[in-house]
Amino acid sequence: MSKTFTLLATLLTGSTVFAQKDSLTTRTLDEVVVTANKLEQKQSSTGKVITIISKAQIEKSNGKTVAQVLNEQAGITINGALNNAGSVQTVYMRGASAGRTLILMDGIPLNDPSTITTDFDLNLFSINDVERIEVCKGAQSTLYGSDAIAGVINIITVKKDAAKAFNIKSTLSQGTLGTSRSNVQVFGKKDKLTYTARYARLSTNGFSSAYDSTGKKNYDNDSYNGTVTNAQLMYQATPTLLFKTFAMYSKYTAGIDAGVFTDDKDYYIHNSSFITGAGFAYKKGPVTLNGTYQYSELSRNYHNDSLDRTSTIFEDNSYSGKSQFAELYAGTKLGNGFTLLTGLDYRYNSYNQTYFSISAYGPYGSNFRDTSMNQKALYASVIYNSPDRKLNVELGGRYNNHSRYGNNSTYTFNPSYTLSKDVRIFASISSGFKAPSLYQLSINDKLEAEKSINYEGGISLQQKNFNTRIVVFNRRINNGIDYNYITYKYFNYVKQTVNGVELETTITPVEKLNITANYTFLGSEEITQNRVTTKDTVTYDYLLRRPKHSINLTAGWDVAKGLYVSLTGKYVGKRFDIGGYKKADISLDSYFLLSAYADYTLNQHVKFFADAQNLTNKKFFDARGFNSIPFLFNTGVTFNW
Repeated sequence: MSKTFTLLATLLTGSTVFAQKDSLTTRTLDEVVVTANKLEQKQSSTGKVITIISKAQIEKSNGKTVAQVLNEQAGITINGALNNAGSVQTVYMRGASAGRTLILMDGIPLNDPSTITTDFDLNLFSINDVERIEVCKGAQSTLYGSDAIAGVINIITVKKDAAKAFNIKSTLSQGTLGTSRSNVQVFGKKDKLTYTARYARLSTNGFSSAYDSTGKKNYDNDSYNGTVTNAQLMYQATPTLLFKTFAMYSKYTAGIDAGVFTDDKDYYIHNSSFITGAGFAYKKGPVTLNGTYQYSELSRNYHNDSLDRTSTIFEDNSYSGKSQFAELYAGTKLGNGFTLLTGLDYRYNSYNQTYFSISAYGPYGSNFRDTSMNQKALYASVIYNSPDRKLNVELGGRYNNHSRYGNNSTYTFNPSYTLSKDVRIFASISSGFKAPSLYQLSINDKLEAEKSINYEGGISLQQKNFNTRIVVFNRRINNGIDYNYITYKYFNYVKQTVNGVELETTITPVEKLNITANYTFLGSEEITQNRVTTKDTVTYDYLLRRPKHSINLTAGWDVAKGLYVSLTGKYVGKRFDIGGYKKADISLDSYFLLSAYADYTLNQHVKFFADAQNLTNKKFFDARGFNSIPFLFNTGVTFNW
């Protein structure tokens, strides 16, 4: 065990470590959450493992991205978060593979039907558009359907704290690598109408995405330019009935390289997303009724115009996907502590692709036929909260009908019990599933849904100056979807078992001096096709790009009136990456990053801030052959009127 890891593990469990109240890591206070079962409730009234990233925490992240903030949470690794802007953001929660964590926006599922694993691109979010994030870990397919094998990440953009008819907030910042960030928000509440409109922009000269292992090839910087625009309207028609509508348009252009260790000076990706919808919420007496419709279009284009010749002279590769989601659910208080949640949803996805290239072998073109699929589901949960608020139980099930592979079902059993005012225990047995993507089904139309069984248990302690939570979990998959390099088809083959531990701690040893810290351990066994020979089956005791050990901690201090400073450390243990086609996997070294943040509130209208990442300019790799962030500095000002 390295000295760095030993030191951090000691700090994590000791009482002499300090961090800020509103750090980017987990708090275990009894806040109101909505992601656990779609109904507002105190965090102490559910046995589900919820991480809350508050608005105050997000406002201390002006120099970061949504992916970087999530990458600091227990149980989450986002490969690409610390690479060049515009890099692919692969979410790994509790060791699960790509596409096994469902992204939600205001409780509504998001995905990209044109990708192999249907991941939604986190680059399409701006940190300035986020009000709050709730992470719910463990299988959540009973309520949220496909892809929620490891959990869900609910990115909440709805703003509810408008005190006046007209408010404006703006942030401007500049940083190293020619990085510029700006955003403006206009929001307010007038009589029955609440509105929000936002615009955010991020541009940077960046650095070379590919790593020059020789140091002599003069790789160029890969730039990024992205904008996000969104708007929301809510109308309180009556005291019991609320209508809402929303829209978000995101786009970015990023320079990319030809591949591992390989530069390309004129290769770009252009991504865009348009999401819109409407809904209503009705609440009267013991009944709550919610309905939502959402429509989204996503496009992705890779363009190489060959001013810098590689093996490809010209390439244009375009993808487009469309999604529709409709849901209606109701919560009914039955009395005696029982609540019944019932709902139904409908999902439709389609996509197509066009490709054209010119190489030394001549021109080549292809068109992927338009294809689509739909899913219909019914779900229900019975939630019990005892009169003394000590015992909480949720028992639920879901029936899912898929237009291509047929039917499947999931279940959830989640009890928790408060032993004393400070101590609570909780457990869960649940199943999850991931429907095969349209692309995978186009290669093998016999694919079935990937299914998982999840077990977890834990204990939390909440005191005035000390909160901690420890969770032990186990996830088993017996029919994981993977690619067969012999038959060149996707198949239900992979068997994966992941055992893990998550420890989260918040300490306030003295006034104005605080700590938040988390530690994650992943132990795994994955039976799959041998990546070297491709001719036999092998058992791997590690997960690609996912470390067995990781630690995040933040120490913060309210130095004086209006002045706040913090120091953040991140430790990532050794892990493996693919060494190449039919080559042995490569071990990536562990690393430790140090970052700092400070802000000064001049008055109620003006706040200055500064953010520095990778203070020691540590050279490290989260993906073999691709550069990670060097020392980055960002400073700016926020105006609030």
